[in-house]
Amino acid sequence: MQKKDIKFTLRDSNLPEEVKKEFNVYSELLGLLLYYRGIETREKAEKFLKPDYYRDTHDPFLMKDMGKAVERILKAIEQKEKIIIYSDYDADGIPGAVVLHDFFKKINYENFENYIPHRHDEGYGLNKEAIKKFSKNGASLIITIDCGISDSKEVKEAQKMGVDVIVTDHHIVGENLPPAFAVLNPKQKDCNYPDDVLAGAGVAFKLVQALITKGSEGGLSSGSEADRGEASGRTFLIKKGWEKWLLDMVGLATISDMVPLTDENRVFSYFGMQVLRKSPRYGLMHLLSHLKIDQKTLTEDDLSFMITPRINVASRIDNPDKAFRLLSTDDEVEAREMSLYLDTINAKRKTMVAVMVKEAIKKLKEREEKDLIVVGNPQWNPGLLGLIANSLAEKYKKTAFVWGRGGDGSIKGSCRSCGIVDVFELMSSVEKGVFSDIGGHKMAGGFSVSKEGIHILEEKLLEVYKKDDNLNVDVNLVADKKIFMDDVSWDTYKIVDQLAPFGTGNEKPLFFLEGVKIFNVKIFGKQNNHLGLDFRKKSGQIISAIKFFADEISAGETSFKKGDKINILVNLEKSTFRNVNELRLRIVDFV
Repeated sequence: MQKKDIKFTLRDSNLPEEVKKEFNVYSELLGLLLYYRGIETREKAEKFLKPDYYRDTHDPFLMKDMGKAVERILKAIEQKEKIIIYSDYDADGIPGAVVLHDFFKKINYENFENYIPHRHDEGYGLNKEAIKKFSKNGASLIITIDCGISDSKEVKEAQKMGVDVIVTDHHIVGENLPPAFAVLNPKQKDCNYPDDVLAGAGVAFKLVQALITKGSEGGLSSGSEADRGEASGRTFLIKKGWEKWLLDMVGLATISDMVPLTDENRVFSYFGMQVLRKSPRYGLMHLLSHLKIDQKTLTEDDLSFMITPRINVASRIDNPDKAFRLLSTDDEVEAREMSLYLDTINAKRKTMVAVMVKEAIKKLKEREEKDLIVVGNPQWNPGLLGLIANSLAEKYKKTAFVWGRGGDGSIKGSCRSCGIVDVFELMSSVEKGVFSDIGGHKMAGGFSVSKEGIHILEEKLLEVYKKDDNLNVDVNLVADKKIFMDDVSWDTYKIVDQLAPFGTGNEKPLFFLEGVKIFNVKIFGKQNNHLGLDFRKKSGQIISAIKFFADEISAGETSFKKGDKINILVNLEKSTFRNVNELRLRIVDFV
């Protein structure tokens, strides 16, 4: 199976006259990059470049059911009810759980418990057996984080046991809402909240904002007593703005969960990165130190490629509670232990995934090439399927569905989009009876398949894919601007960096370099699978370009050689490896 040829489009570099007038205070490059992000006025540009926490976050009470949720939680606090914070086990749900955990700790409320289901033993979402245990132990309120929107049966079960449920979630809402006491999800059709693409932790943060607003009414909101965060009845003595310290977790989740970094998520990611760079969390500090990442210069790439995998690995091959403890503990010894442990099992996870990806590639080579990738093995660990799907989607530039078998014997899978296929819409369009359950969003999803359905899964997915013209399109990268090697400078980087943090909906600017001459070629990494190319500017300065896990390397060799002229699509980035600042290029692809 061969990957598709990469096509790319070069944007028109001419701004409309009216936009050019609006952006006359900016450099030409910054103006272009803002315009390409749908920003056409000076007012919107300033808001994007210089977010303001108070100006740019929305009133949490605009979200449907927020008032009901807040009143129920305040009542529980007043009557000292047992509260369960029930979260998902990924890098959105766990940070979201920490947000609510820290709030209750701040107000000195002790009668609560964080619970994260075991991925393999209990599965995603609310679990009936767990609810029974909560009820038996005297819990009367469950607050979900990043899950619950599709758990109608489980919510009904909780109600029968006298346990109220408040659902906070951000996933797509099905035909029927769970009969919960309150449902906080901006994707509800009749929800008037201005931003419907918050991460799960973002929704949890809006709940905390609302609780602090309501709980502070009639109480102190500043001063030394407020710093203690004491609660008396329904009054919280919390210093105004304290909740901004929670943005490290919200920013981590927002970037990790690949939600669009626009509107309120722009605020959460922007300030989230600032808080992360000075966060006093012991677990975060120890993990960064162990990974030799300077906390003061932490980037969104550090989160995506170094921190997030070590949070997710806990649930993939162990217990998600270990990741929660890493982020929430105020015990420095425990923080150090958790950081070392998660790094150790992450190394184990890498080996396991490499073996499974190799097996998947072998299977694909032995069969006819299709427009979608559908591959699986009953022996594959369901917790690792998303990583395999992601690797295959990146390698073949095709949307990948990968399945395995869970501990309960059910067939479960994960899917990843190649970038232009809405996988949730694709799964939703498959005839009934194939999937027993689906979830997720445009870029990624999870599913369960009946034992009969697994035999026709590929056929039915391809059937829908070929019928829908909106799904059946070629991979097409869009380059923001054609530049020359002499344009690669710290001045250019500083312009680009004003748009950070980057992610879904605010991708890193992509530049096209045409006919650049290779000055040197190197292959590096423990497995000799990373490619390095050096180029020389007219001044003689050497600019390095790298591509990790390069498909262009085979058996430790590459066809590139010194003197070759090539066309490449690149991002500009600052490397701080070994505490040395280096301006370099990240190769996205060769064209």
